[in-house]
Amino acid sequence: VQLAESGGGLVQTGGSLRLSCAASGFTFSPYDMSWYRQAPGKERDLVARIFSAGGSSTNYADPVKGRVTISRDNSKNTVYLQMHSLKPNDTAVYYCKANWLGVTYWGQGTQVTVSS
Repeated sequence: VQLAESGGGLVQTGGSLRLSCAASGFTFSPYDMSWYRQAPGKERDLVARIFSAGGSSTNYADPVKGRVTISRDNSKNTVYLQMHSLKPNDTAVYYCKANWLGVTYWGQGTQVTVSS
């Protein structure tokens, strides 16, 4: 089982990034997929979630609402996080999570750094 995040990097304030999380080793489509982030010295917090059912409904954390969009492509076993208008306090390691029926998988994370 693997969740491989990519797309992180260094970007200036106001910039954009698209993170990808490619899943392998399990059946992707039934899993609810989420992005979390963890800044240095802080807890890991939910950024966005996309559900497998209900037409792939989504929800977002308040700090990122209106600036990020989560999406999934079940044909590619991949979930995306499109981020716009990035701010320095968006700097964190971003992690992908899959969960379904009590089974949870985490990726290794990708660093996003937003310079002021």
